[in-house]
Amino acid sequence: MIIALFPNLQKPQSYDLAMQARDFFRSKGVLVTTADQHAELFDVTPISAIAQSDITLAISLGGDGSILNFVHAYPEIEAPVMGINLGSLGFLADVPTFNLTKALEEILAGSYSVQERLVIESHTNDTYYFAINEVVIHRGENYTLVDLAIFVDGKYLNTFSADGIIISTPSGSTAYSLSAGGPILTPQLEAVVITPICPHTITNRPIVLQHTHTISIRYLNNYLPVSVAFDGIQNFPLQPQESISIGPAKKRFRLATLSSVDYFETLRTKLGWSGTLKN
Repeated sequence: MIIALFPNLQKPQSYDLAMQARDFFRSKGVLVTTADQHAELFDVTPISAIAQSDITLAISLGGDGSILNFVHAYPEIEAPVMGINLGSLGFLADVPTFNLTKALEEILAGSYSVQERLVIESHTNDTYYFAINEVVIHRGENYTLVDLAIFVDGKYLNTFSADGIIISTPSGSTAYSLSAGGPILTPQLEAVVITPICPHTITNRPIVLQHTHTISIRYLNNYLPVSVAFDGIQNFPLQPQESISIGPAKKRFRLATLSSVDYFETLRTKLGWSGTLKN
C-alpha cells in the first residue's frame, strides 16, 4: 500500500495532522509519499520517485479547494482521493479532524468506498481544460451585464443577460451554483446544471440537463473579454463573439468516502438545515 499525503500548509493544523497520519501509516509498514517540494519537510519519499499507478490512495488535508488544487496539479494520478476537512463547509473533504485516527484505521482496513464522479471538459485554444465542480463564465472587468447565448447540441436554448453563467456538475452543485440559486444534485446523478449569475430577468432560472449534451456559450457583446474559469484554477479570457463548448469528460473524479460518512447528514450539518425527525 502507498499513501500520498497532500496537506494544505496554509491551513492551521495541517502540518501536525499530516505528521500524525505519516506516523500512523509508517507504524503499519505503509509507504508514504508527498509532493516533491514537501518531501524533505515530512521526511518521506517524493512523489516523483513513485510509480503513480502504484499509489493506493491520496489524502488531502485542507478543504474542498485543496482537493481541487491537488487533482489539477496531478491529473495523471488515478488513485482515489479522500479529504480531511480543515475548511468551513467541506462537501468533498468530508472527514472531520476529530475523526482522524478512526479514519486512518478505516483506510487501512479498506473500509471505504470510491465514487466515480462526473467531470466536464473543454478543448479550447489547443489547450485541455477540465472541471470537477464547475465552469464559470463571468463578466470579468466589464462594468455591466453581458449577453451569453447558450446552445445545447447546437440547438439554441436562451440568451442570458447576467453577470455570467455557471455550468456545474453534481459535485459542484453545492458550491458556487448553490450560492447563485441552483439546485442540489446528489453525486450519483449523471447531469449538469446551467445556472445564470444574477440574471436581469427573474424568469431566467437554472436548468438541469443530461450529462451527455455539449453545451456551447457564445459571448455576444463587443465589450472587454469575459473570464472563463475551470474550478477557479484554470483560467483564460473569452473574447467578444467567441464561443466555448463544454461536454462530459472520459475521465472521472474518484472520491473516496468512509463507510461511516453519510452524505445526507453532511448536507444537513453543512447547510444548517433545522428540520428534525418527529415521532
